Amino acid sequence: MKILVIDDHALVREGLHQVLKGLDEDVTVLQAGTGLQAFDSIASNSDLDLVLLDYHLPDMTGMEALNTLGKQHPELPIVMLSGSANTQIMRQVLQNGASGFVPKSALSDELLHAVRLVLSGDVYTPKELQIPGDTSDTQPVTDRTPLTPRQELVLRELLDGRSNKEIGASLKVTEETVKSHVAAILRHFDVQNRTQAVVAAARSGYRPATAN
Repeated sequence: MKILVIDDHALVREGLHQVLKGLDEDVTVLQAGTGLQAFDSIASNSDLDLVLLDYHLPDMTGMEALNTLGKQHPELPIVMLSGSANTQIMRQVLQNGASGFVPKSALSDELLHAVRLVLSGDVYTPKELQIPGDTSDTQPVTDRTPLTPRQELVLRELLDGRSNKEIGASLKVTEETVKSHVAAILRHFDVQNRTQAVVAAARSGYRPATAN
């Protein structure tokens, strides 16, 4: 597993590095202090599984970095970190393609929970910022959000009849990551297997990747 931490404070980056070791002893944590450094790092590491992105960067805003990454790497899940526990900011971040929002005041266990949830293909929002009636972090994707850009890419590969190994090679992600997204796709369509997901997706208007 490989994760990129983007934050202009070295102590914060190192602290997140130590926390993320709680995911897996073999996790690789890369660090970047600016948006431009992050773009270079991502370009050199096509096998990244996740990005933790600070809302405030010295050379651009976190939103600008998020939008750029969304266009260049739509398959890469991003969790936004912010010093402000603000519902409006959280909504804006999620609407612009982030897979999660975590206040910097959060405890280590909450961050690890958020990362695991996002890696499994879901979207994370902290309970203290959830609006009454919002089922984020508690219900399947099908009940609350459309497929993420990465999940849609995996789905189109499924429609092409490709295996998890072939999808991983095509999208330059690990096979475990593909499995996580396939599981999220099954939950989204409320089906039990890949064949049912392909049928449900076709009925919903999705087309194979080769049709694009």
